[in-house]
Amino acid sequence: MYAIIQEDGKQIKVEQGQELRIDFRVGTSAGDALTFDQVLLVSGEDGVKIGKPVVDGASVKAEVVGVERGEKLVIQKFRRRKNSRTKTGHRQVYTKVKISEIVA
Repeated sequence: MYAIIQEDGKQIKVEQGQELRIDFRVGTSAGDALTFDQVLLVSGEDGVKIGKPVVDGASVKAEVVGVERGEKLVIQKFRRRKNSRTKTGHRQVYTKVKISEIVA
């Protein structure tokens, strides 16, 4: 059984027991429960249910495993002949969740 959910403008295919990284949610800590209500498609034993735009009564329950940071990105700006150089970095913060149940 799998489902396609919408989170932060992205569509993600999830299955029960799967761990995935989503963009950081403020106020979440390890052990908290999350519910994703934007379920676009649910596939199970009784076939496929496609929402218009979301499936009525469907949700995906997940548990927060922890917060982690992504790899460091280095941004360099350079303007030739102007003696202008800037170098900055960025590390995205992610929330790692484990899908516990898909409710159709």
